[in-house]
Amino acid sequence: MSDTPATASPTSAEFASAVETMMGMNPNSLLQRMQIEVLEATPERVVGRMPVEGNTQPYGLLHGGASVVLAETLGSVGSALHAGPKRIAVGLDINATHHRAARSGFVTGTATALSLGNTLASYDVVITDDQDKRVCTCRITCLIRDAAPGA
Repeated sequence: MSDTPATASPTSAEFASAVETMMGMNPNSLLQRMQIEVLEATPERVVGRMPVEGNTQPYGLLHGGASVVLAETLGSVGSALHAGPKRIAVGLDINATHHRAARSGFVTGTATALSLGNTLASYDVVITDDQDKRVCTCRITCLIRDAAPGA
C-alpha cells in the first residue's frame, strides 16, 4: 500500500473548464478568427470543427493551411490538458497530407493521442468533411515545459 494519497482523474467538466480558460486567454487568437469550436476534449482525444467558408484559398477550396491550423489547435489543446495547470505545451513539429478538397459546410478534426510523455505529446489528427470523407491527415508533436514564473 502506498503512502501517497490517490488522486482522482479530472472530470470532463474540469477538462471543459480548462479548455474554456485556454480559449479566453486571447480573444483575438487565430482560432477565434477561423471560428474553430472545440467540441470534446480530454488529453487522449480532442474533437473540433470549423467552417469552410471564410477559410478558403482563391479557388474557393478549404485552404490547406487552415486544415493545419485546425490540427495544431486540437493537438495543442490535448497537449495542454495532458501537461496540466503548471505547465505549457508548444508546437514542435507538424506535418499534413491533403487528401481531397472541401468546398462548403464544416470540417471536423479528431486528434487522437499517439504518445503522452513528460516532455513530448504527439497526436494523429484526421480531418473530415460533412460526408465523413477524409480531407487531411496531420501529425503534431508538442513540447511540454514548465510555465514561466508568474505566468
